[in-house]
Amino acid sequence: MASKNLVNLDAMILREDFALQGKSTSPTFDSINSISVQNFQPGNFIAPILRKPDFQRETNHWTAEQVVSLLECFISGDLIPSVILWRSPTYLFVIDGGHRLSVLRAWIEDDYGDGTTSKKFFGDDAIPKEQKQAAKKARELISEKVGSWQQFQALANSSQPSEEDLKKINTVNTRGLPIQWVQGDADKAEASFFKINTKGTPLDDIEELLLKNRKKPIAIASRAVIRYGMGHKYWSSFPSKTGKQIETLAKELHTTLFDPELNTPIKTLDLPLGGSKGVRAALQVLIEFILTANKNHLGKPTGIDEYDDDESGEKTVAVLTRAVELAKRISGNDQGSLGLHPAIYFYGPTGRHVSPLFMGTAALIGQKLANNDKAFFSKFTTVRGKLETLLIIDKPFIATILQKTVSPKRVTQYAELLDKVISHLAEKGDITDNDLVDYARLTGKIFVGSEKSNSTNFSDDTKSATFISTALKSAIKCPICNGYLDPQKSISYDHIQPKREGGLGSIDNCQLMHPYCNQSVKK
Repeated sequence: MASKNLVNLDAMILREDFALQGKSTSPTFDSINSISVQNFQPGNFIAPILRKPDFQRETNHWTAEQVVSLLECFISGDLIPSVILWRSPTYLFVIDGGHRLSVLRAWIEDDYGDGTTSKKFFGDDAIPKEQKQAAKKARELISEKVGSWQQFQALANSSQPSEEDLKKINTVNTRGLPIQWVQGDADKAEASFFKINTKGTPLDDIEELLLKNRKKPIAIASRAVIRYGMGHKYWSSFPSKTGKQIETLAKELHTTLFDPELNTPIKTLDLPLGGSKGVRAALQVLIEFILTANKNHLGKPTGIDEYDDDESGEKTVAVLTRAVELAKRISGNDQGSLGLHPAIYFYGPTGRHVSPLFMGTAALIGQKLANNDKAFFSKFTTVRGKLETLLIIDKPFIATILQKTVSPKRVTQYAELLDKVISHLAEKGDITDNDLVDYARLTGKIFVGSEKSNSTNFSDDTKSATFISTALKSAIKCPICNGYLDPQKSISYDHIQPKREGGLGSIDNCQLMHPYCNQSVKK
């Protein structure tokens, strides 16, 4: 199911750490046996103390249609399963029913991932376009099939409501979702949570990886970056100063990898390095990227579970710092930035972002940095113009090579291929398609050619690919390496006649180039 169709209600119920809650109190359970819409209105004491376990995945697994279906059942009096809660000394934890309760609050606040509460939780500027589109769709469907909370309030205040309207109003005002209680300590509550939730919507690989390693530095770092340092603060137990460092680094990495937001069809060459900032796709990229940035010269660690739990936040700061350094080496205005153009290096023949291209390139650069291989970057600069011409012309062929490679090996395979191509161009000159096949170890497995569309209409992919191809023909290049410049993200202004030789700061003495070419190559 595409993430762009899912409604993000994660801001409706906040998270807290189970481990800090201790033993359950001994409440009189019969005194609270349901939760109604009244509990989500201002001045009520129940909603403010509702919490989700901090390890629970985001409340974003329902489509707009499922949100509407829950509200239709609620208003019509149809059966809705009980909500399961556990009471700590401080909060009421939602063991099961987070989506159901979140929908009720979202309905009352008219906030389906883009309203006041969500903006405060996620950060207005950090809410992805996909999340806003899903919220808009949910709001429109609810208005059409159920009626908004504001519409119900208007009906209740109407002088002559219909009998049908009176029935709905009566149901809304008197109905509550039934509560079942888990008794015992935090361990019992956590065990109940996993037992119940493994029988529902299954966890995907990324969710399971994050849950199992939720106290590891790369997991904490990835969650911080994905939400621009906003949302639930998984680092809240760390010292305040450390938490601020994590948030600052997370925002910087988010900006470098995912800004500007990707729109289709593509109508600009100012493209995000990491592709879409939609949560699922971006989390996969982030985990791999941060892990890649932290590998040593032996290629260790190979997984996020190889780290110890981060008790102080220092490990999270460390992995984020290295990730930011790698990202800045790929793109940015720092002295060593290569300023790689995303349209050439990270987007495929259809104009779509291709994760193995991005991660394979990042893996190669990360490996060379870990090995302190300065010669590689000089070699890369000498062949950059030819390499980028090859990457543009042979995009369809390279895409075929990736398709013929088993998915788990695509990143490693592409990193090796790119390394061999750069060496070949430096040592032997021009390269052929047969060379590419040999370097990819796919001799006899590649059919050269591209699929032709039979449609008479232009798809978004066709429009994107056409724009990129046309725009690159007039894009500016670096006078040192003859590679393409990405002026929105990475550019250096150079004195043609150096200042030390009397060069002036005039237009005719200024040229544009990559930061690395200016600072490390030009003499």
